Amino acid sequence: MYYKLSGFTQRLTGSSPSTAYSPQGLKPAVPAEPPTMVFATPTRVASESGYVVEYIGVNKVQDVQRHFQALDGVPVHLKRGVPDKLLYRSTMALTIGGALYCLMALYMAAQPRK
Repeated sequence: MYYKLSGFTQRLTGSSPSTAYSPQGLKPAVPAEPPTMVFATPTRVASESGYVVEYIGVNKVQDVQRHFQALDGVPVHLKRGVPDKLLYRSTMALTIGGALYCLMALYMAAQPRK
């Protein structure tokens, strides 16, 4: 005889073998298919063309480096313009607001109750 825990009465009750081996509707895990590759795949096999491997897409690293290393007096965390300024200012406002809230909470905690 097979038993399982009843969720309603919290006691052991008789059951079939399939429900006793997979309680509360748990089923054995089915192996998932492996995820697809995230990285760029080469257009040629390395053994065909020696050590040269060409990837699909354009390499933009040099353009981004040139943009971020330009000597224009703007800090690197503000180089992309309006989105960076918005994130920076909102972070500063939340930091200052949090510090003021902490100071207010400390002041209220330091005062004795009447």
